[in-house]
Amino acid sequence: MASTPPKHLDPAQSYASDEALFIMQIYEPPMAYHYLKRPYELIPGALSRAPDVAYLNASGEEISDEADEPAYTRYTLHLRDDLHFQPHPAFAQDKDAKPLYFFDTEEEGTAYRQPSDFPETGDRPLVANDYVYAIKRLADPANASPMLGFMSQYILGMEAFSELVREQPKQEWLDLNDFQMDGLKVLDDDSFTITIKGRYPQFLFWLAMPFFSPVPPEVDRFYSNPGFADKNLTLDWWPVGSGPFMMVKNDPNSEIVLERNPNYREEFFPTEGAPGDREAGYLDDAGKPIPFVDRATYRMEKSGLSLWTKFMQGYYDRSGETHAHTTGVFDQVFVVGPDGVEMSEEMMTHDITMSPDVKPGIYYYGFNMRDPVVGGYTEDKRKLRQALQIAFQTEEYLNVFYKGNGIAAQSPIPPGIPGHLEGKEGINPYVYDWVDGEARRKSLDYARQLLVEAGYPNGRDALTGKPLKLFIDVQSQAINSTSMSWIDRVFSEVGVQIEFRPADWNRTREKLLTGNTQIYSSGWLADYPDPENFLFLLYGPESPLLCECDGANNSNYANDEYDAMFRRMRVLPPGPERDALIADMVDLARRDAVWLYAFYPKEIYLNNSWVHNNKRHGISKATLKYTRIDTDLRPEMQKLWNKPVTWPIYGGLLLLAGLAVPGILAYRRRQRETVGR
Repeated sequence: MASTPPKHLDPAQSYASDEALFIMQIYEPPMAYHYLKRPYELIPGALSRAPDVAYLNASGEEISDEADEPAYTRYTLHLRDDLHFQPHPAFAQDKDAKPLYFFDTEEEGTAYRQPSDFPETGDRPLVANDYVYAIKRLADPANASPMLGFMSQYILGMEAFSELVREQPKQEWLDLNDFQMDGLKVLDDDSFTITIKGRYPQFLFWLAMPFFSPVPPEVDRFYSNPGFADKNLTLDWWPVGSGPFMMVKNDPNSEIVLERNPNYREEFFPTEGAPGDREAGYLDDAGKPIPFVDRATYRMEKSGLSLWTKFMQGYYDRSGETHAHTTGVFDQVFVVGPDGVEMSEEMMTHDITMSPDVKPGIYYYGFNMRDPVVGGYTEDKRKLRQALQIAFQTEEYLNVFYKGNGIAAQSPIPPGIPGHLEGKEGINPYVYDWVDGEARRKSLDYARQLLVEAGYPNGRDALTGKPLKLFIDVQSQAINSTSMSWIDRVFSEVGVQIEFRPADWNRTREKLLTGNTQIYSSGWLADYPDPENFLFLLYGPESPLLCECDGANNSNYANDEYDAMFRRMRVLPPGPERDALIADMVDLARRDAVWLYAFYPKEIYLNNSWVHNNKRHGISKATLKYTRIDTDLRPEMQKLWNKPVTWPIYGGLLLLAGLAVPGILAYRRRQRETVGR
């Protein structure tokens, strides 16, 4: 259930969570995540075991693990021996073992518009070169992969490979097997190596992302047939993988349908999980073969009300994300009590279950540290930003606009990610005090005093007397007049004026890239469960003004001490030394007050009573295979909840009868009178 169709289903091009919802059911990257364990645990996916890691010097010779600065790190990946691609016409062969559907002219493929139009399919086992070929596709400029810039900083020879491919004459299909990348080597059908520059332990997390999903050369060649792109017969529309499901229908204005891949390997539901999982019923299916479902249908619903109505009628198994600020639905579903959000009485009668989810992400308003008013690193500038942080009553904002369904952020690192601290040791001491066992926001009087010390008594410049007026850039579709009025009001309480500058995403992004903002809205959801994935949002070289790229440091924060610690932290293995660096970096960001306010988003998913195994996974989208449906209960409840309402029909018939009787009596009376005459 979604309101917009996915834009990209090619793993080389996709970088959106709604697209990963489909991609990760179809493909198997080398690494994966344990479905139940928390904290998030990385496990082998398509691999038979975790990669072997070796550190190399500049000559390519192995050195000890303790070496501070290896020139390279080599990962050796060993595949499982039971991986098999789904049936697909790209693998179909004639009697001479030649591809059936590799065409030279557009006319040869005129009859085909989707994979099901091809009368013959084939399949084959997955081999190491399928992964190597997929990484080469990341480097091919023709694919415009969002990962090229980042991964070329790490994978040895990727940048040179990209330039080599770019220089090739334009042709219908370029076989990337003809070109070598220094950092990639196929050892045999079941193993290959990836060599990266230096040391980067987080690379293992990247191996669990969709970008590293295998793409067989035959599939790349098949979709390069003349004329196929014009009718969306492409990998970006029709993915081909070895995962538990395969796509059998892709109608962007109607529905997307996945069916069980008949060639999927043997896999079983986890037999262990996080504390409390057994009591919650998440281990009821422990050890059973998966996937449980044979078919999954995702319908495109333009209207949230329509989606909700069908869910309540039992025609959808899950509600999708129920955002607290979708007030109409939220008020019908939940009540906010002293213990937080609870199911309403109506939902309880439907036996609907609730799956709350604190996402590993953060939403925030950030200061542009290069702005002459709110930017800068002097003590008066810090106090100005700290005063504004205190004035923004995040808790009230969440209660008013999110029904309390969010957590005021104390750190750039959200819950569930190493480096996030709870309790007294985790509070931001520049904005909060620890009082009676809880964090309490500092008073507005204290904020006003900070404004005085910053040179803005009563919200006016002490030198010119002019009022302090700040500008906030927001995406027009992400804010409404009510929330803007609320923000304007809370800042007016400390004498500060606010002017909003709403614009569409493209215009807002342009302003961020050029540094033409003062305060801006933004957010980030974890790609992988490591603090580096959040702390890099404040890393100096990630500033769009410095990297001349789509950098993530939209605040243009530049602190040499922070940057040095970040470079050290990102290459350290987990342990006390890394933890101490992370804590110091968080303290620096708090002291410099880089973000105006932030919160960790919470969302709630609802499931009808026949849906089992609903535990949310904040990182991985490869969870459909664990879902179990009681197919006997579903039609029973649909029938119960959708009984035909017959009383209007019977009432109408009675009304018609009532109207007809006087006419019939009058007709008979006239007939008798006629006979009498």
